[in-house]
Amino acid sequence: MRRSPWATLAVLALAQFIVVLDVTIVNVALPHIQADLNFSADSLQWVINAYTLLFGGFLLLGGRMADLLGPRRVFVAELLLFGVTSLVAGLSNSPEFLIAARAVQGLGGALLSPAALAILTMTFAHGRERNIAMGVWGGLAGLGGTLGVVAGGVLVDSLSWQWIFFVNVPIVIALVAVIPVFVRDVRHASGRRTFDTLGAVLGTAGLMAIVYGVVRSEPSGWGSFEVSGVLTAGVVLLVGFVVVERRSAAPLVPLRLFRSRALSVSGGALALNGAAFLSMFFLTAIYLQQVRGDSALEAGVHFLPMGGAAIVGAALASQLVQRVGTRTVQLAGAVLSVIGLLLLSQADATGSYVSELLPGLIVFGFGILGVGVPGQITAVSEVRPQEAGAASGVVNAMYQVGGALGLAIVTTLSITHTTHELARGATQQHALESGFERGLLVASLFAVANVLLTLASPQLQPTSSQLTEAAAAA
Repeated sequence: MRRSPWATLAVLALAQFIVVLDVTIVNVALPHIQADLNFSADSLQWVINAYTLLFGGFLLLGGRMADLLGPRRVFVAELLLFGVTSLVAGLSNSPEFLIAARAVQGLGGALLSPAALAILTMTFAHGRERNIAMGVWGGLAGLGGTLGVVAGGVLVDSLSWQWIFFVNVPIVIALVAVIPVFVRDVRHASGRRTFDTLGAVLGTAGLMAIVYGVVRSEPSGWGSFEVSGVLTAGVVLLVGFVVVERRSAAPLVPLRLFRSRALSVSGGALALNGAAFLSMFFLTAIYLQQVRGDSALEAGVHFLPMGGAAIVGAALASQLVQRVGTRTVQLAGAVLSVIGLLLLSQADATGSYVSELLPGLIVFGFGILGVGVPGQITAVSEVRPQEAGAASGVVNAMYQVGGALGLAIVTTLSITHTTHELARGATQQHALESGFERGLLVASLFAVANVLLTLASPQLQPTSSQLTEAAAAA
């Protein structure tokens, strides 16, 4: 039976839509999850970080699995895993249960996205049709991120926080039902392919250990045996990861890629970008509801201008890089991110949303994808064509992992400052507001480091096809 490639694209884009939706939809539900399941202030971030770390840590393994087992088979299996873990997350009755469900959900997303992208690239021939398909793919993914905060607010206010997870289940069931009809079983050319499962486990476990150590530093202290032991274990695991990757015949992360200055610099810049973005999103979602008294829906609506600015920023970045070059656009985006965070950090809870928060959200939104689009282009500019996919996977994983580590650092310092203010006799609202300001100032340091790192990035004039693929990846 002949299948329409555009029907295939619709199925793939909807699947990617819910994966991206799940990254942002959770943020506005955090205060409700914290109250209902008795999360501590320092452990709440794991609702985000468990998903992000597993997503970033296993993103590269997902591409290998799609190569070896066939992308449609992996796509269906991981779509089912994503749906089941969404159901389990919604049924969670303890912090530990929800965090575990979110971790496995992140694993499902990490294996699903590369399989979907592999099907897309093998369904559409290189050229105009693939460029259009990649544009639709990237656009719907961006829309998922923007609408997630509003959808989360609607579900939390009208039903309960559990429905931000339950909503995935009927979508997954419908997608699995139509996949045999609309998605053909495309395969790569046969050849020897192996899993680097050990590398994925070592890398992800090492990063999770370091994040956990940073989180525990606030209640236990940096000099405690727990924190020092966990951080040491994390370093040992990451060293083991590097050793395994150096010896592996099919490494998840080909270390030779980092000989490219363009990839190293862009990967680092995107990691810092992720740290600034996830920290801002997490802190602002809490601030809007716990300090300013927004409902979940109001908080979601208040994030919308930032999402709209990000979409416009990505479109402008795609146009400008051909005229003024990648480094100039990336630098402008990084500077805007710094300005946006500094504006947000000066917000006064007694002032209006329009005057206190809206300018910072819009400026930050413009800047965040101004970094992403040229960063993706630069990252793959010096690698061989056959390794472009691996390079793109590496920098995307660095973005996710950088976001998780940055969120852990910023949240820990913000909580420490809030606790200190409470001990000095400040009101809870004042302490939370002060902690929010301190957290955003720390996040702005990530953005400043991004500006400095971007100065070392090469200046490129990309082609139209590079722009389309970079915008979809960003």
